[in-house]
Amino acid sequence: MVSVAPAKPRGFAHILSWPRLRFTLLVSLGFGLLLKLGNESPAIIVIARAVLVGLAVLIAFGVFEQWPRRTPRWLARSVLQLVGIVVAIPPAAALAYVLTTGGDPQFDDEKRARGLGALIFTGVLFAPWIAVGAMLKQRDAFAREQALAFELERSELERKALDARLHLLQAQVEPHFLFNTLANVQALVDAGSPQASSVLASLIAYLRAAVPRMHAQTTTLDQEVELVRAYLELMSMRMPDRLRFELHIDREAGGLQCPPMTLLTLVENAVRHGIDPSETGGNIRVDVRREKGRCLVRVVDTGAGLKTTGKGLGTGLSTLRERLQLAFSGDAQLRLTEVEPHGVCAELEFPAHESNA
Repeated sequence: MVSVAPAKPRGFAHILSWPRLRFTLLVSLGFGLLLKLGNESPAIIVIARAVLVGLAVLIAFGVFEQWPRRTPRWLARSVLQLVGIVVAIPPAAALAYVLTTGGDPQFDDEKRARGLGALIFTGVLFAPWIAVGAMLKQRDAFAREQALAFELERSELERKALDARLHLLQAQVEPHFLFNTLANVQALVDAGSPQASSVLASLIAYLRAAVPRMHAQTTTLDQEVELVRAYLELMSMRMPDRLRFELHIDREAGGLQCPPMTLLTLVENAVRHGIDPSETGGNIRVDVRREKGRCLVRVVDTGAGLKTTGKGLGTGLSTLRERLQLAFSGDAQLRLTEVEPHGVCAELEFPAHESNA
């Protein structure tokens, strides 16, 4: 689920938000202290006038930031805000004098006229520059927000693409395995083997348990070992004198997550390319253990071997490697090595993640 950022406040809730109001009060306080130099009025009065002008500037800045919703093409909103600020300062300064003198500003008094002029001049001189700084800061913050939003959207699209790719690769595993197994049953039927019926019954029982797991996004190594055991028992019925197997799994590794058909793909590859081509058959040993935050899987067969069969990383193992890279973000390894005097060792390593189920 993608979280949606809350809508920005509008109206006076945005114009008089605390960060803006705090900044305006601090700046107005500084200018009030500056204007007090050479002014005979009490400091609190001078500061109050500066604060009132500052609030007027803040309101003008905020109003034209939101209104009108769309400005003409020839008029930039920033220009409209700056003009609004400059226009608002003189009447705001006059109103500040009226409020701080009990309604009798006496503008004909030379000292008060000088104070009013200083207040207006200081406001017109500095307020637009402060506003420009605020606009640049807003644009920088907006650019960062946009960049973050684009990055989140890109990450989400990448995740969906990886999920789609993983599902596609997983779908490729299903017919590959099923066709191979059905071909084995067909070979028994064609040969008139009395074991064909029992093998077919075992296959049906196996598929009834295995097919639902093929569509799952993750499974556990315990479940994988169950499927491997059923598969090897099925293959043993087909070639009882040529296939022997051992399964060893640590208790600590049983609950670890892995993509469906991971272990089965390694074992099926050992049967198809190792035991089947060998005249004498061979042994398959499966070891699964957990070590230092990693899961280590090893499937060793004493079959035909790499040199005899000329096999490398075939379609099944190539697909498995890509599925593992997607599932574990590249933090997985699959290696094939020759076993002397003959055979192959397939080693798999990936992060040890406990299942949530």
